[in-house]
Amino acid sequence: MTTATKTQGEPTKAELTWQEAKAKAQAMELEIAALIPKGTVVSIDQKKKGVLLSCNKTQHKWKGSTTITVADGTKINLIVKDIEAHYRANGLKVSAERDIDGKILVQIDPPAPGENYLVGGGVKPDEIWIDSGSPCFTLPEGIYPGGDF
Repeated sequence: MTTATKTQGEPTKAELTWQEAKAKAQAMELEIAALIPKGTVVSIDQKKKGVLLSCNKTQHKWKGSTTITVADGTKINLIVKDIEAHYRANGLKVSAERDIDGKILVQIDPPAPGENYLVGGGVKPDEIWIDSGSPCFTLPEGIYPGGDF
């Protein structure tokens, strides 16, 4: 004979730790980088550390970045537009605009609160830059949000 337990109904979703949120954001950075044609990629530099920013009064998100160096002559705006089209086709909220230099900047907004990714031309003409923001999370008591994470 089985007995019913109070686990029926909506499962409670465990909140992410800052380490899990960081890992999720970094995995998405690499997923985006993998969309860049292999023959154009010279190197991928994912920063090992980032910073925490406030989501609201009680939660933070991890912010990091990855820089992809591409071969000279690579049409970065076309690659960024392809990345935009990929995530738009997969149902994510995506917006695009041009920066002051005329480079396309794409923002990808997954449904998790706080989570977002910016993709565009980097500081140098042979770079594609990915800036990430993890889903929001609550820091454990006693953890100071300043410094590198």
